[in-house]
Amino acid sequence: MNQISLTLQRFRNLLKTCIADRDLVTGKSLHSLYIKSLLIPPSTYFSNHFILLYSKCGRLASARKAFHHISDPNVFSFNAIIAAYAKESRPHIAHQLFDLIPQPDLVSYNTLISAYADCGETAPALDLFCGMREMGLDMDGFTVSAVITASCDDIGLISQLHSVALSSGFDSYVSVNNTLLTYYGKNGALDDAKRVFYGMRGIRDEVSWNSMIVAYGQHQEGSKALGLFQEMVRRGISVDMFTLASVLTAFTCLQDLSGGLQFHGQLIKTGFQQNPHVGSGLIDLYSKCGGGLSDYRKVFEGITEPDLVLWNTMVSGYSQNEEFSEDALECFRQMQRIGYRPNDCSFVCVISACCNLSSPSQGKQIHSSVLKSDIPSNRISVDNALIAMYSKSGNLQDARRLFDRMAEHNTVSFNSMIAGYAQHGIEMESLSLFQRMLERGIAPTSITFISVLSACAHTGRVEDGWNYFNMMTEKFGIEPEAEHYSCMIDLLGRAGKLCEAENLIAAMPFNPGSVGWASLLGACRIHGNIELAVKAANQVLHFEPSNAAPYVVLSNMYASAGRWEEVATVRKLMRDRGIKKKPGCSWIEVKKRIHVFVAEDSSHPMIKEIYEFMEEMSGKMKQAGYVPDVRWALVKDDGSGEAEKEVRLGHHSEKLAVAFGLISTKDGEPILVVKNLRICGDCHNAIKFISAIAGREITVRDAHRFHCFKDGQCSCGDYW
Repeated sequence: MNQISLTLQRFRNLLKTCIADRDLVTGKSLHSLYIKSLLIPPSTYFSNHFILLYSKCGRLASARKAFHHISDPNVFSFNAIIAAYAKESRPHIAHQLFDLIPQPDLVSYNTLISAYADCGETAPALDLFCGMREMGLDMDGFTVSAVITASCDDIGLISQLHSVALSSGFDSYVSVNNTLLTYYGKNGALDDAKRVFYGMRGIRDEVSWNSMIVAYGQHQEGSKALGLFQEMVRRGISVDMFTLASVLTAFTCLQDLSGGLQFHGQLIKTGFQQNPHVGSGLIDLYSKCGGGLSDYRKVFEGITEPDLVLWNTMVSGYSQNEEFSEDALECFRQMQRIGYRPNDCSFVCVISACCNLSSPSQGKQIHSSVLKSDIPSNRISVDNALIAMYSKSGNLQDARRLFDRMAEHNTVSFNSMIAGYAQHGIEMESLSLFQRMLERGIAPTSITFISVLSACAHTGRVEDGWNYFNMMTEKFGIEPEAEHYSCMIDLLGRAGKLCEAENLIAAMPFNPGSVGWASLLGACRIHGNIELAVKAANQVLHFEPSNAAPYVVLSNMYASAGRWEEVATVRKLMRDRGIKKKPGCSWIEVKKRIHVFVAEDSSHPMIKEIYEFMEEMSGKMKQAGYVPDVRWALVKDDGSGEAEKEVRLGHHSEKLAVAFGLISTKDGEPILVVKNLRICGDCHNAIKFISAIAGREITVRDAHRFHCFKDGQCSCGDYW
């Protein structure tokens, strides 16, 4: 062997080692030597391997430069650069390169289909798959797995591809079966997932077991997931971090914090708790099962090298508790400061926190970050989250504008927009979108029907509500759950059909729990039916003894009826049982700062100006016909007179927040106020007058819905 041959062989081996080890520094030195040295002649083979090196090291620009320096690229060259773009979630540029290949091979197709699959883009992946079959190009297990992944939530398409796999003999491929198992599980087809898993008797691997454990967990069958894990251990099947994370998901689904804590103890003994993947499962468990903030902070801080998934889980954990939404935003910013680039999941989690805060400025900042990041992967989920965020911030116009601009919609897109209209009491748009959803062949889910029934409840459409309720089972095979019955009870109760509502509770095929009775209690409050309210309140307290709401509703109903002895009795019961009423407060964002108000507030630095404004506005309101409804003062008539009650009404937190918003913003600028409880009847009436006098659009988001006041009218039509 001559010197040049030896040099080339050593060079080749060194380059392969750099690729395997992702050694960018040595690899760049080799590339520089390759370009300058006369001993190493230009070679497509070496150039292709430099593309692979830069791609594996996340240097797309360098990979592209290496590709463009190849005078005569072959199919391997194209496949390498397509894979580089696919790795960076840029399938459309990858497709442009694919179209330049004279004769694309199976790897070319598989790489591009996988790129689209990873980005959740079904249509182009399916077009490629159909194209290669029409050309007579043989597919393999990777092809089938990739196109199943690209099917996302289209269960019909997944079933068709399953048939293709069976007829083509790919049912013996473990990778194909694992992909089917995963996507059946994700899309609610647990029976199909079980059929795949138990039909794989001779070929199951660790991924198969992990996927089935996850599928059980996703379907709230945590006990079966744990049973499968125990069987896995008994059989001596290797347990890895993915298995352990799947078991944590099962504990989370069971809401079994105690079992999860014991399992956490076992993880500490094995050292797995420091693994980022397992850590994500622990944080998810603590955040969803009532663990303390300190619990998941401790888990997070115990992991020396947190990855992006762990950061996302931490942001998600914070955002699931409204009290920690600010922490979620700070965690997101800290993640960015350290150098992590947010992905679709990061944005979905932090947008959820913005929803809790009802902070338009924070939401818009995050939306701006989304646009700048140009995230291509799973963009639809981020857009869906933004729609929900704008809706919950009272900005339906931007929510609808975003919805209309989306290249494609899925079930969640429609659910988010339908829910937004329902919460704002715009039932015609809500039901019209539902009809459009059906016409486009997008199957509704149980969540869709909660929003549709809620839209009917907020507008008194009893007959339509019954039609949609029956449609669930008759047309779509969706069994009504507690939330659907609650919507129907709310619908009947608001319409004054209290007996029908009570009969529906009795007819429920499962224990109604507190949800149905709470809806009936709310209806009794609207119609002043104290006797039935007492019955409903007792039922709610049977299921939730520490819930303050039934006591508060009864106390307020007795106060409105002037039955002060009963008011005293209820309040004494609360004291004796250690039940504390949630204090009412309202808040508004002005110039990127949140200002919080409580009734009779004296702490705000501009409280003097606010009270002066309200006094002046009160005079104008009375001239326009406003009559204070002193029943909502909810104080015993002890001789203090109507004037004292009117003053109390004028100092309700939502009125103070509205007043501050009006004196702190420009004329004509819409304002959004959020209240943690239900808006009071007098405040609702007063803000209608204020909106007309001030010429402002005022939105109040209370604990139940949105009230959009404009020109003296409310979007709820006074049906709330």
